[in-house]
Amino acid sequence: MKLSVIIPVYNEKDTINKIIEKVRKVPIEKEIIIVDDGSTDGTQNILKNFNNKDIKVILKEKNEGKGMSIREGLKYVSGDIVVIQDADLEYEPMDFLKMIEVIEKNNASVVYGSRILGKGKKSSFFFYLGGRFLSCIVNILYNAKITDEPTCYKMFRTDVIKKINLKCTGFEFCPEVTAKVRKMGYKIFEVPIHYIPRSIKEGKKIRLKDGIIATWTLIKYKFID
Repeated sequence: MKLSVIIPVYNEKDTINKIIEKVRKVPIEKEIIIVDDGSTDGTQNILKNFNNKDIKVILKEKNEGKGMSIREGLKYVSGDIVVIQDADLEYEPMDFLKMIEVIEKNNASVVYGSRILGKGKKSSFFFYLGGRFLSCIVNILYNAKITDEPTCYKMFRTDVIKKINLKCTGFEFCPEVTAKVRKMGYKIFEVPIHYIPRSIKEGKKIRLKDGIIATWTLIKYKFID
């Protein structure tokens, strides 16, 4: 199976080289699609050195949000499966292998990497509680059994993710895609993953308002498409 790794990026000049190196080391056939969302810190200058055979770089002039970057990246996917990889260093790309194994062994279409099931560090209490709350909403509204709805590591068979009419622009990609795959009848499998959380001071971009938007998104898509 060929893996397409979509990396949405915004102002990550201190981590972008390292995350590209880590993704490249994963021993599987893959393509890397990097979508820079109008970075202003020099990230785009770094990325200009990576546009080659195994890495596709899209540089946007305007900052539109993570969801828009993922939607743009999906246009260039040629692999059998797709995974989302943040440009920070919170997640470990080698965990892709465990997720792919679940797809192959269970004929799964959707696999999430769960930080809750993993043995590494957990987020701060605020982020941990928010993630558990959103997961609970998914389980109640969409008859699911997941522990980590807001995880970055979401892997899909390409034909499944491309069926979804995504409307997200920002961080609401996670609740929208979760709601829609469940409404389509796909089971969400989970595997434990490694996680090293960073703080807001270190560059974490999620805020309280994003949790509120995520909650509303999950409720909204229960009733509309």
